[in-house]
Amino acid sequence: MLKKLSDLHAIAKKKPIKRLVLAVAQDDHSLEAVSRAAKKKYIEPILVGDADKIREIADKLKNVDLSACHIINEPDVEEAVAKSVKLVHYGEADILMKGNIGSSTLLKGVLNKEWGLRRNRVISHIALFEVAAYHHKLIALTDVAMNIAPDLNTKVGILDNSVEFLRKLGIEQPKVAVLGAVELVNEMMPATMDAALLSKMADRGQIKNCIIDGPLAFDNAISAASAKHKGIISNVAGDADLLLLPDIEAGNVLYKSFIFFANAKTAANVIGASAPIVLTSRSDSEESKLDSIVLAVVVN
Repeated sequence: MLKKLSDLHAIAKKKPIKRLVLAVAQDDHSLEAVSRAAKKKYIEPILVGDADKIREIADKLKNVDLSACHIINEPDVEEAVAKSVKLVHYGEADILMKGNIGSSTLLKGVLNKEWGLRRNRVISHIALFEVAAYHHKLIALTDVAMNIAPDLNTKVGILDNSVEFLRKLGIEQPKVAVLGAVELVNEMMPATMDAALLSKMADRGQIKNCIIDGPLAFDNAISAASAKHKGIISNVAGDADLLLLPDIEAGNVLYKSFIFFANAKTAANVIGASAPIVLTSRSDSEESKLDSIVLAVVVN
């Protein structure tokens, strides 16, 4: 069982070195993270972007070593994205990472019908958190970055992606809490209706390899004492591996609350594509970006 994000590093050390392509690579934190990952022999970096700006940043930061990096000069942002995605599509790289570019521009390339990376019907985002207040293991959130207001079928796709991902991390049967504002089904609150349906679908084997319960309010999902106080009998309550959020707004708020209020550490990937995608927030630290690279190496 993974208890800390540092556990991922121990696993990554035993993996073959992966080829990572950083799209629009002229980004301080990303270059620092990629350089550190290369020094640890986790990856062989390919940097696609404005070569002059990349070297200028490396000279300024001092701790960025470009000697192990292959640089492809492409100042045009959209062309840099296209070249980066094509490297993965044609098997010349194993992992795609977002650099100094908006997520929507990168994902436009990922979803290109000719040379994109779509594998599953839904592409989603998952974030793995190390939260000191959470008892004995890491906890994952989905979807906080990709699917704005997922309907029931999209939530099934998000869960399929997430369960497959967590099983690669050794969590054979993830416990999934489908979150709502309350733990009771209320037809006026669509998230609770979806949660009840997802739970029953798992019971009937329509969603496999996991245990799902919901709706659960956040306190019930992460606190056994809270669940007991409310009389909730559940195999998931208080011991969730994965929290499925009702929409991107709730997900974004909880994600940033974990980081800024709980001082949590995080690693995040976009999943459901033919290769893992390291897509972090511009506000994420260099350490978070490094851990996200390591996570992609582990699940690749």
